[in-house]
Amino acid sequence: MRQWDVVMHAPSGMLSSFITLLVTIGPIETAVVFAGLTSGIHRSDRISLAARSVLIAVSVLLLFALAGGIVLSLLHISLPAFRVAGGALLFLQALTLTFSSPGLSSISEGERREAEQPGDIAVFPLAFPLIAGPGSLSAAVLVMGRAQSLVEAGGVLGMIVVCALLTWLAMLAADRLVRLLGSTGADVVGRISGVLLAGLAIQFIFDGLAAAPFLAR
Repeated sequence: MRQWDVVMHAPSGMLSSFITLLVTIGPIETAVVFAGLTSGIHRSDRISLAARSVLIAVSVLLLFALAGGIVLSLLHISLPAFRVAGGALLFLQALTLTFSSPGLSSISEGERREAEQPGDIAVFPLAFPLIAGPGSLSAAVLVMGRAQSLVEAGGVLGMIVVCALLTWLAMLAADRLVRLLGSTGADVVGRISGVLLAGLAIQFIFDGLAAAPFLAR
C-alpha cells in the first residue's frame, strides 16, 4: 500500500517540481525584460544573445542541480535546513513577483541600467541573474533533493532543459509576446506566478520542518 501511495504521488510531485522551476526561471518575464534590453539590436544579434544566454544559464542550473547536494554536505548543511532556507528565499521572490513591476523580479534598477550600456549582455544580466537567478538556482537544488531515484533525478534534469527551451522560445518571440500581452497582461502573468510560487515555497518549508530531526522524533 505504501508503494502504491508513492506511485500515485510521483506525478503530482514531478508536476510541482516543474511548476517551481518554470515559475522561478520565468520565461515570459525573461522575454519581457529581454525585449527591453535588446530593443534596437539587429534580429540576428538578438537570436545569438538569446541562444548564448540560455546555454550559459542552463549549464549553471544543471551544475547546481547535480552538485548542490555535494556542496551542502561539505558545508554540513542538512537538506531539511536548506529546504526551509530555500523555501524562505523562494517566498521572498514570490512576494516580489506579486507586488512589483512585471519582469523586474530578478534584476535591480542599477543592474538594468548597467545592462543597457554597450557590451555583451549574454552573461550579465541575461544568463545571470535573469534566468539563473538565486531563486531558480535554489529551486534546482531543492527539487533535485526531492528525487528518490535515478529516474526522478533524470526527470528533474530534463525539466530544467525544457524550462530553458521554453525560455529561449519566449525570448525569440519577445516582441510578439510584448505586443500580445501588453503591460497589463505581463503584470497579470507575473502576479499569478508569484501566488503559485508562494504556495510552493511554503510547501518546501513544511517539508523541511517535517524532516527536521527535532520534529521528526
